[in-house]
Amino acid sequence: MSGAKGRSRLGLAIAAAAMVAMPFLVWQQTWFGRGLSDAETGRYLLDEKHPRRIQHALSWIAGRIQAGDAQARKWYPRVAALSGHRMEAIRATAAWVMGQDNTSELFHERLLELLKDSEPMVRRNAALALVRFGDRSGKAELLGMLQPHTVHAPVTGRVSITARAESETGSGRLLGRVTPKSGEPADVRSPFAGQITRVHVLEGTWVEKGAPLIAVQAGSEQVWEALRGLYLIGETGDLPSIERYRHGGREIPEAVKRQAELTARAILARPERNSIR
Repeated sequence: MSGAKGRSRLGLAIAAAAMVAMPFLVWQQTWFGRGLSDAETGRYLLDEKHPRRIQHALSWIAGRIQAGDAQARKWYPRVAALSGHRMEAIRATAAWVMGQDNTSELFHERLLELLKDSEPMVRRNAALALVRFGDRSGKAELLGMLQPHTVHAPVTGRVSITARAESETGSGRLLGRVTPKSGEPADVRSPFAGQITRVHVLEGTWVEKGAPLIAVQAGSEQVWEALRGLYLIGETGDLPSIERYRHGGREIPEAVKRQAELTARAILARPERNSIR
């Protein structure tokens, strides 16, 4: 038994190390290959006119943290501050960076706050990052990544839907518009890449603010990341959500099925955690 437990602990340690970098949720269509000097990093972090420079600096800082550069800590207060930025993409990027150092109490506290963010991508990055802290606070968000996400009406008005059920969608893609009695139409956009699983309303319907409009299932990359997180913090009550991918049909990629299998086995192998609620 002791040998089995040792192997189980080793497996968890390896999995935790593998989760140092979770790039997909942040770096869609984004890559910054050039290194930055300290002076450039400082300027870029404050460059509100060029948000991509802020992301470039954040990416560079993440790389320095991963490389074990203790000097990166001088940027931590600014990284934490950027987690409250007005732009979703920067908040999401900051959440990813903060997951690179699971010894920082400042980062831990900010990530917990980001679980209440209005944007799903920010919450999901925060939930994944919190796994590295051994914190299960984001588990509900990880489970949500395995289910379709409902996009709601941003305002009260008449809806025009361009999306179609069972079609693919990209992050930020226009799904439709809601036109109020007065004022400009409000765009309805996909919060992430994936597949539209359901359209809840008919074209031309009058809807109230907050009404469900469209359901979007996250793409396989997000699902895989969520399953990796649940490998470490999942419980027996989470297994029904995982089984969908473990025994799914041809529409489920083999890599996702394999991760679902590993995740289910890891959960079943730790009864001491399954008793914790």
